[in-house]
Amino acid sequence: MQKPAQLLIFEHIGALFRGFAVARSNYLFTSESVSEGHPDKVCDRISDEIVDLVFREAKKAGMDPSRVRIACETLATTNRVVIAGEVRVPETLLKKGKDGKVLTDAAGAPVVNPAKFKSTARKAIKAIGYEQSGFHWKKARIDVLLHGQSADIAQGVDEAGNKDVGAGDQGIMFGYASRETPELLPAPIYYAHKILEILTHARKNGDGAARKLGPDAKSQVTVRYEDGKPVGVTQIVVSTQHIDESLSSEDVRRIIEPYVREALPEGWISRDTVWHVNPTGKFVVGGPDGDAGLTGRKIIVDTYGGAAPHGGGAFSGKDPTKVDRSAAYAARYLAKNVVAAGLADRATIQLSYAIGVAKPLSIYVDLHGTGKVDESKLEKILGEVFDLSPRGIRTHLDLNKPIYAKTSAYGHFGRKPGRDGSFSWEKIDLVPSLKAAVKAA
Repeated sequence: MQKPAQLLIFEHIGALFRGFAVARSNYLFTSESVSEGHPDKVCDRISDEIVDLVFREAKKAGMDPSRVRIACETLATTNRVVIAGEVRVPETLLKKGKDGKVLTDAAGAPVVNPAKFKSTARKAIKAIGYEQSGFHWKKARIDVLLHGQSADIAQGVDEAGNKDVGAGDQGIMFGYASRETPELLPAPIYYAHKILEILTHARKNGDGAARKLGPDAKSQVTVRYEDGKPVGVTQIVVSTQHIDESLSSEDVRRIIEPYVREALPEGWISRDTVWHVNPTGKFVVGGPDGDAGLTGRKIIVDTYGGAAPHGGGAFSGKDPTKVDRSAAYAARYLAKNVVAAGLADRATIQLSYAIGVAKPLSIYVDLHGTGKVDESKLEKILGEVFDLSPRGIRTHLDLNKPIYAKTSAYGHFGRKPGRDGSFSWEKIDLVPSLKAAVKAA
């Protein structure tokens, strides 16, 4: 059957745009990062520390970790923290009456005991380094408004009879990988993260004048690409809180410049590189005292710095039944292994889910003109070598563990897998299976 003329026109236009995207090889691209002391990141850290707390308590109490449910949001402002959301937790985290029985609310749901959640939040704030008059780990008021998970959600997500564990929500998730860095992450976001990681380490260690810096900071790097490869930076932006009020922007630059140069590849900073250090002048009041923070507001910082699509869902504060988190990790795992296997130089993978449905609704692969295998063929292969149901993802990547607090700053991707099971989605152990499946196809 002949295609309609209108469809042919649209396909032609699409091909032209794709060709343009592939052909363009010289350009500038910018990504930003924020430190663990940024107000939103403070909230991400608290939410993820609570996820870890529940998994630790579940293990101690003998609760099946696959039964854990957490959707925890944190709000922070001047000496105030509000923790809200829905949970399913072990009895050790619930209120009990004098008779030892778990207390329930008017709806019959178990009542959460706020004590350990408050303690966890205070420890997180202290670890970040906030002991300031406007935001202090010991003085901040903390309200815990967590309640039991909705029965309507539970019935769709929980395993029952012949029904497999369903996705915790609908949504689309993207994974991406590129050969730009050894960690197969885009260079702009990778180096924006690295600058702040090094600065934070120096601050916490009390290295020289770095001890005068505060926890709140932002970075931004503009990377110059030639022939599609990153070769240098044209603009560097660093805004960092400083405890010493007498410091000028020039003083702060003298403190941070050696660490910025350490973070970037040799030769990337030239005479033409423009620096913007604390461009507003002073940056003394920061963190939640300077601006309110909220869990999940830094999703582009958390992922690929704008170099790849994002489905819209945040990660922090969610247990791995929430595909916003676990399927995004799975998509990154697949994309990274595709590139590591030599099947492409760049890979974008999209997964989609419906709440209560175990199998993904779709798998989409875009190799950006760099592929050595047919994309439609690869879509089929990925679904065969990796069980992309919520349970399959959690099992393969071993996600029912207290591994999430360290993901809350400096990106969820491009990190080294830890001995504790953290960042398991950064492993490239699927490469042999992928190569074998492609060869057999």
